[in-house]
Amino acid sequence: MSYTRWPSLSGSPKLCIFASARYLQALSTVDGQSSLPYIPVLVRTPQDALTARCDGIYFGTESPERQVELISQYHRQPLLLISEHNPECIIGSAFCLITDEPRIRFSVNLDALSRSGVRVNPDVLMLARNKQHE
Repeated sequence: MSYTRWPSLSGSPKLCIFASARYLQALSTVDGQSSLPYIPVLVRTPQDALTARCDGIYFGTESPERQVELISQYHRQPLLLISEHNPECIIGSAFCLITDEPRIRFSVNLDALSRSGVRVNPDVLMLARNKQHE
């Protein structure tokens, strides 16, 4: 989130985090040393996410098809999409976590990212391609 820019956002972005997320606690708490670069918003249903009008959505176990369904209902605003459960990363989220215990890596759906309306630092995109970070 801190390497992402929204075209007309003032202040910290709101990140909707689905309650099904494996990393929910890590994403929604502060370690006492620093503050989060976003405002975490816990959501349990797609309707919660629509109502919260977040600037980003972090999906847990929601399928890629469910991700697409929710995205299509969101009003055309810039929206960063991240998923824990989208291994192919072909539809749905722009960033997809790939968990191979104990490693965590990510892939990028450039098509989804280009349609998202947000700008991501190119160095982050290079990390997804760099085999040293897998």
